[in-house]
Amino acid sequence: MKEEKVILVNENDEPIGLMPKMEAHEKAVLHRAFSVFIMNEKGETMLQQRAADKYHSPLLWTNTCCSHQRDGESNIEAGKRRLMEEMGFTTELKELFSFVYKAPFDNGLTEHELDHVMMGHYAQAPKINPEEVEDWKWMMPADIKNDIAVNPDNYTAWFKIIFERFYDYLVKTENHES
Repeated sequence: MKEEKVILVNENDEPIGLMPKMEAHEKAVLHRAFSVFIMNEKGETMLQQRAADKYHSPLLWTNTCCSHQRDGESNIEAGKRRLMEEMGFTTELKELFSFVYKAPFDNGLTEHELDHVMMGHYAQAPKINPEEVEDWKWMMPADIKNDIAVNPDNYTAWFKIIFERFYDYLVKTENHES
C-alpha cells in the first residue's frame, strides 16, 4: 500500500507541497488536517476509542474522527470520506473554525497541523471499522471537559487541545442563541 501524503501548508493555509504522512510527523512539518465532531439531538458528542493496533495513541478516546485531506479534496469531502471509513456513516458537515497546533505523540512523532474543525449531526449508532475504532460513546460536552480534567491520560494529545477550542465554540454559540 502506497503511503498517504499530507498537504504541507503555511500559516495562511496555502499549500506549499506534499510529503509522506510519516515523514511529516517525524519532522513536525506544518500540514493540513481536519477534526470532525458529531452531535446528536440531546447535545451529546460522539467520541471514538482508537483501535488497539493503531501506531500511536492506541485505545485512547478522541473526537468522532480526524485525518488529513488528500490533494485536491475539500475539507468537507475529506471529513465525509473519513467519517464513512472510520464510523460507517455520513452526514452533512459544517466547518466551524481552523487553527494551528502542535502535539507530541507517545511514540516520538509530532502533530503540527492546521486543523479544520467541522461539526455534523447524527442520531444513530455508528457501524465502526474495527481496524480504526475499538469503541464509541455519546457524552455531554461538559462531562467530556470534566473527564479530561480528571483523567487526561485517557484522551489523545490532539483531542485535549482541539476539544478545548470546540467547547469554547459551543459555549459562545449557545450564549448568542439565548
